[in-house]
Amino acid sequence: MKVSTRGDYASRALLSLALHGGLTQPTSVRDIAERTGLPQPYLEQILLALKGAGLVRSKRGVGGGYVLARPPEQISLSQIVSAVEGPIQAGDFGEPHTNGACDHEGQCVLLAVWADVGDTMRAYLESFTLSDIVARAQGTVSSAPDLTATPVA
Repeated sequence: MKVSTRGDYASRALLSLALHGGLTQPTSVRDIAERTGLPQPYLEQILLALKGAGLVRSKRGVGGGYVLARPPEQISLSQIVSAVEGPIQAGDFGEPHTNGACDHEGQCVLLAVWADVGDTMRAYLESFTLSDIVARAQGTVSSAPDLTATPVA
C-alpha cells in the first residue's frame, strides 16, 4: 500500500486542526494551507471529503472554517486515509473463493495473503489516533505502537 498525496494532506490538515483548537475554534482553509504549506484549492477538495466522512464540520460566514467533528482520540489515521483514498487494502485483487475452487494455480492462496496484508495495514493505521499524532508533533511521544505483541486476526 502506498499512501497518496491525498492521504498525507488529509492527515496533515487534521493534525493542524487538532493542534490549533480543533473542536471549538473554526479554522479557515487559508489558515490551514498557510500553516501546513498545502495548496489551498486541493486542500478544499480534501476537506470536503473529510466532511463527507464525518471527520470535520464546517461553519460558514465571518469567523467560519473547519473544526473536528469528534475529539482527536476518536479519529484514527485509518479513518482519515480511508475518507480520501477509499478502503485500505494491499491491492485490488478481489476476495478468495469461498468454496476453494480456483481458476489458476496459487490464485486462492495469494488472494488470502493479500487480504491479510490489507488487514495488517488497516490495523496498524487504526492503532494511531489523531491524538497520538498530536503528541508526536508536540514531542511528548516518540515511538510507534508495538503490533508484534498482538497478532492481527
